[in-house]
Amino acid sequence: MERYFNVGKIVNTHGVKGEVRVIAVTDFEERFSPGNPLFFFKENEDQPEELTIKTHRKHKQFDLLSFESMDNINDVERLKGGNLKIPESSMHDLEENEFYFHEIIGCEVYNVDGELIGKVKEILQPGANDVWVVQRHGKKDALIPYIESVVKSVDVQNGRVIIEEMEGLLE
Repeated sequence: MERYFNVGKIVNTHGVKGEVRVIAVTDFEERFSPGNPLFFFKENEDQPEELTIKTHRKHKQFDLLSFESMDNINDVERLKGGNLKIPESSMHDLEENEFYFHEIIGCEVYNVDGELIGKVKEILQPGANDVWVVQRHGKKDALIPYIESVVKSVDVQNGRVIIEEMEGLLE
């Protein structure tokens, strides 16, 4: 059975012409190109519904999508709260030092001295570079920028990330 990976969450409808607001969790803008298929999963359901993208545009922090044969708000209202996914077979090959979010989330983060800092629980995309949110035991979450001077190695096979602590990074 094929595995599916999240590329966005439908958070609301937008207007009356069948658009939905999506919070994207993918770096690949082409995932939302017209004509591309996505698989819609409603909470607590295992059977996906295949949707074909009709239009895509950006609006504030959202991606606005419409789908083939869904031309008004009544057609898309039921999609609210669901996830848009792609099958594993349609994932791209990545360049060196590029990773999928699902490969990084859950990795343990250590400093160069081998001390465990915490576990990556989320990835933010504020702009120039990604920021990894690291959950620490008994402390507030640390924000680790994914830049060469901080992230020294990533071993997704063993779920291990090594970082160089910069002054103030873990305070």
